[in-house]
Amino acid sequence: MNNSIQDNTLLFCDDNHPKSLPSKNVNFNVPFTIRLRSSQNLFSSDFGVLEDLFERSNETLPKVQAWIDSGVLKFSPEKVESIDNLLTNSSSIDYRGFHTTPGGENSKMNNQIIEEMWTSFNYDDLDRRSYVLAIGGGAALDSVGYAAALAHRGIRIIRVPATTLSQADSGVGVKNAINHFGKKNWLGSFSVPWGVINDYGILESLSDRDFHCGFSEALKVFLLKSPEKFSWLCAHAFDINKRNPAICKEAITQSVLFHLDHITKGGDPFESETARPLDFGHWSAHKLEPLSKYEIRHGEAVAIGVALDCIYSSKVHGLATDYCHKAIKCLADMGLPTFHPLMRNTDVILMGLEEFRQHLGGILTVTLIESPGHPINVHSISQKIMRDSINELESLSQELGSSL
Repeated sequence: MNNSIQDNTLLFCDDNHPKSLPSKNVNFNVPFTIRLRSSQNLFSSDFGVLEDLFERSNETLPKVQAWIDSGVLKFSPEKVESIDNLLTNSSSIDYRGFHTTPGGENSKMNNQIIEEMWTSFNYDDLDRRSYVLAIGGGAALDSVGYAAALAHRGIRIIRVPATTLSQADSGVGVKNAINHFGKKNWLGSFSVPWGVINDYGILESLSDRDFHCGFSEALKVFLLKSPEKFSWLCAHAFDINKRNPAICKEAITQSVLFHLDHITKGGDPFESETARPLDFGHWSAHKLEPLSKYEIRHGEAVAIGVALDCIYSSKVHGLATDYCHKAIKCLADMGLPTFHPLMRNTDVILMGLEEFRQHLGGILTVTLIESPGHPINVHSISQKIMRDSINELESLSQELGSSL
């Protein structure tokens, strides 16, 4: 037997190469670009903002398929007809028509909707340099983005968020997910959107309830990032409740910029660490939503979750009571709920902590705040104090008249 090949060591004839594969950790960075744009009337005079995002490849017109939230079709049919006509007549693209997807959490409840999207992608021969245009609320953007991220391991997606919630937060997010096993966002992927367009004109058709929802995420990120913006939002809470255009636009714009800055500069866009600061207030919100069979909107659940974690922060981590009550009153003044009777199911709600830990992996890590602009990550929660916090939140919400 030839003794030179008795073991499994990798040998090279060239003496300039190593005789075995070295152990190495190789760090590398992948460049990503999120193209954030804004418009006032994307569906007519500002159509060029969207058209400019489509990139030709080898002089071939890119294929474009649109998916539109059924809620947008119901409440803004003229906008859907207009964008369909503009896309059809565009000389910059090979437009393959539009499809509708259920709005709200119904778009994320099962794989059948995703399979229908994949069937359509395949039928229209979409490829990695094609575009999926998603117009809708955050849940619809999640499901369409999930389908696009898995097809061909990534078809370019352009998002047009159609709610204050998705414009203030999730539109620029890099996650795509659907619900499974009765748990929110259990199935998902990370995929950076090719482009995001916040069109403020599309918000005009929202009901007051849906319009108010987005500002819970604004309060959340202002509490985390900026005491000045937190105070500004509280001072203009009634203006937001009354849908003052300039104030609402400013709040949404600053919120999405804070979210984008955290995603692109925070060092952990794909959530490989155990902390997830932008989910302040979300551990209970993610439990409350399925508990209500998604009758509670995500923005409403986040408002309740933020209020609860402010009270806990004041009891355990030094958040001044004045700031705590100011945040909760701000939510109420903006037209958001700060309590729901389902929160009385404390044993079930507290299960959300373990589900949150499992979702992140590793030890429990919950972001709380010591003061506006000063978040902290904690690894244990006193269930007794959290129960007391829930009871206190109920009493305070009754005083404010902000229970659902």
